Amino acid sequence: MNYTCTNQRPVRKTRLRQKGSILQPDTQLPNSCSPVRIGETMPNFTARSTQGVVSLDDFRGRWLVLFSHPADFTPVCTSEFVAIARAAGAFAELGCDLMALSVDSLFSHLAWIRAIHDRFDVEVSFPVIEDPTLEIARAYGMVAPDAADASSVRATYFLDPEGILRASSCYPASVGRSVAEMLRTVTALQRAQQGDVLVPADWTPGEAVLEVPSHSVSDILAADSATDWFYRTRPDGDAE
Repeated sequence: MNYTCTNQRPVRKTRLRQKGSILQPDTQLPNSCSPVRIGETMPNFTARSTQGVVSLDDFRGRWLVLFSHPADFTPVCTSEFVAIARAAGAFAELGCDLMALSVDSLFSHLAWIRAIHDRFDVEVSFPVIEDPTLEIARAYGMVAPDAADASSVRATYFLDPEGILRASSCYPASVGRSVAEMLRTVTALQRAQQGDVLVPADWTPGEAVLEVPSHSVSDILAADSATDWFYRTRPDGDAE
């Protein structure tokens, strides 16, 4: 059960320990609340969840959306879980797993999931991690060291199959995320990672993509117009 921070920023070491019934991660944590940067490997953790003990490394080989929520049994978070659970099949079709986290206890998660099922007839099939000590939330920048309360922010992390952070977003507690945009982000990241094109604003599969600009002076001078060298669209030949 290792929590290994792969960046080069100063870290403090936390050893594996068992406190009551709560499994604590063995971790290398940043000294301050600094989120992992785009392009960095997300540090691994092992923790209890509604699907048993899970590690971040368990999801290597597939895309992953890791998202935190401020608290169980709150209206905005409930609306998000219902929407995300209903879209789980769409994420699966993209080869993308889901994993949620908050500072609430495992028993709170389980009771909340049961309440969601009873009220909305929706099954939350993805793991929801407990983080009552804020170990993971602080390491990932989900809470500030001087936060007024223990609530995690509404953060979303998009990881590629190598465990590298490719995109992230953060919303206030009062505003819910767009599940459609989460799906679009995964699709756009997957398309862009192929390396032959760039993905424009509001792009969806089947729409035109952008060509990678040339760095050659001769290509720039040969362009039909002043903008053709840095902004060229073309049909997406890989669109399904």
